[in-house]
Amino acid sequence: MKLRILSQLLVGGALLVGAGGASATTTPGNAPSDEALANRVRHEIVMYPYYGIFDNVNYRVVNGSVDLTGAVTQPWKKSDIGKSLQKIPGVISVTNELEVLPLSPMDNQLRFQIARAIYRDPSLSRYALQAVPPIHVIVDNGHVTLEGVVNNNLEKQVAGMRTATAGLSFGPIANHLRVENPSTKKG
Repeated sequence: MKLRILSQLLVGGALLVGAGGASATTTPGNAPSDEALANRVRHEIVMYPYYGIFDNVNYRVVNGSVDLTGAVTQPWKKSDIGKSLQKIPGVISVTNELEVLPLSPMDNQLRFQIARAIYRDPSLSRYALQAVPPIHVIVDNGHVTLEGVVNNNLEKQVAGMRTATAGLSFGPIANHLRVENPSTKKG
């Protein structure tokens, strides 16, 4: 009898604790912070199954409003990403200013040539093993832009050189790669 009462008290206590925890996270007055929303937005973008190295999506979260900029290779990617972000709890609005890159066979060929040249280089090949490699190749009517993140200045320069020698681009190559660990000059 005592064991039965004790087990009922434990189950009841667990239910009360669980209900209290659930109400604390789902209260309508508790809007998530912009930082928490930005983390969730980033997660949704990276987990989008068709997001790849030829797309570049940037976002900004201000007071629950999400602004999207960048470029994608297909029109349906633009709408899919916008729709998936609207479903995130706490997102008030989504301004989708993603550019859809031209659907050009020449641009596609150039994208693949540049990606091969970058990710086959011994100093950059480790990036190819990641689920979403950090170097994004954006080609717009033959104009090439590199976006993303590399570890140091040398890798940024190598990516730029591999891009320049990979194929025929129309104009200068814009190397917008960010460096995580910039070198500091001594002396």
